Amino acid sequence: MPNPSEQSSCLVLENFIGGKFVPCRTHIDSYDPSVGEVYCRVPDSGAPEVEAAVAAAKEAFPGWSARSPEQRAQVLNKLADLLDANVEEFAQAESRDQGKTVTFARTVDIPRSAYNFHFFASSLLHHTNDCSQTDHMGCLHYTIRCPVGVAGLISPWNLPLYLLTWKIAPAIAAGNTVVAKPSEMTSVTAWMMCKLMQQAGVPPGVVNIVFGTGPKAGDALVSHPDVPLVSFTGSTATAQCITERSAPYCKKLSLELGGKNPAIIFADADLDRCIETTVRSSFSNQGEICLCTSRIYVEGSIYSEFLERFVAAAKKWKTGAPSDPGNDNGALISKEHLEKVRSFVALAKSEGGTVHCGEGVDQLHLPERNAKGYFMPATVISGISDSSRVMQEEIFGPVTCVSPFDSEEEAVSKGNGVRYGLAATVWSQDVGKVHRMARKIQAGLVWTNCWLVRDLNLPFGGMKNSGVGREGGKDSYHFFTEVKTVTVKH
Repeated sequence: MPNPSEQSSCLVLENFIGGKFVPCRTHIDSYDPSVGEVYCRVPDSGAPEVEAAVAAAKEAFPGWSARSPEQRAQVLNKLADLLDANVEEFAQAESRDQGKTVTFARTVDIPRSAYNFHFFASSLLHHTNDCSQTDHMGCLHYTIRCPVGVAGLISPWNLPLYLLTWKIAPAIAAGNTVVAKPSEMTSVTAWMMCKLMQQAGVPPGVVNIVFGTGPKAGDALVSHPDVPLVSFTGSTATAQCITERSAPYCKKLSLELGGKNPAIIFADADLDRCIETTVRSSFSNQGEICLCTSRIYVEGSIYSEFLERFVAAAKKWKTGAPSDPGNDNGALISKEHLEKVRSFVALAKSEGGTVHCGEGVDQLHLPERNAKGYFMPATVISGISDSSRVMQEEIFGPVTCVSPFDSEEEAVSKGNGVRYGLAATVWSQDVGKVHRMARKIQAGLVWTNCWLVRDLNLPFGGMKNSGVGREGGKDSYHFFTEVKTVTVKH
């Protein structure tokens, strides 16, 4: 497969509809964040392109849904194998498109994308239905689950192929067909995957990908009357628009949204392991992961020691050219996003906060080629009020704030004191304390003495403004199907 990262001329992408690449008349510039230059042109699709994709998906639905689970699983496994066979080409392209390091894409994004297909191909074969019998009525009751139809899938720019496949895999495994819209800022690996569809045995129309912006392509998709369910990962503000636009059609919605995730560190924590993991949880992928730690609360008796050691560790987190295997972080997604993240650091300073390292403190030494890229070093701030926008709003960059607490009750109050409730980490060797905190913290995922350890069989999703619904083995299967109760009198 040709490697987009080695292309000298500007890539021009095409929509993938009904098993064919279809050109678009208008395009959007897509930038390489590490150099600040346009390297790709993405279709600026709208209602006509979405209409064609939905029509192709509707036509393909009867045949695909009629296939047995084993037949669908074979196709998913073949697509996974093809991704695994092309991991380096996809990793290079993902890095250039999104700004992340090639190492992160090679070891996280692309392997997980392939595993998503393998996982749902397997889990599809192990779901069971309910059955009961009422002897006094002479009736047998059982349930069956049926695919819903055309699934509308909208994925974000931070983990482009990883989160797109997290939606496509369960949707088509359950027998649906899909129309997907990746982020217009990171569309290349989705386009590359389309080239593997025919080779994997995906019938025309089962997977359709329409590129473009949210206000045009996204709006046409979520408001289309023939798309009965929408799965979206992205911002809370966009989710509100999707809810409003889809409401007249009573669509099923799965909304995986933002986070402002706390780490709560008690005095009895294993600080060596805690600091190493919390640096990773705060700054991985430039902090552009919805699960990243952006608020760190430390018990007062160890606060000074933790802060000193954490800042020293953060200073060793290297930011630079994504191709350099010695770097931990690459570039942020765009110039506008970099400016937004920097504005939060400026706000913290204006409110009396202390910036211990990173933005405005540590100088980045970038290769000449990357001088205009959107880079920002790992940044640690202290001395910020819990009511500050810096502590309340999702920054989505390599910035974390450290603050002390004195009691378990205060830690719970601080941890829950935002409108989000996606994830949290708790660090303590007291088993009872760990279980108490896990119950009290308002978050869909609570890690204790670890971070980002996932079992895809278990539910993934958030509380409060962090989303609606759950994703995972059984949860995704339930979302992408409708349950039907059948009663037979005998």
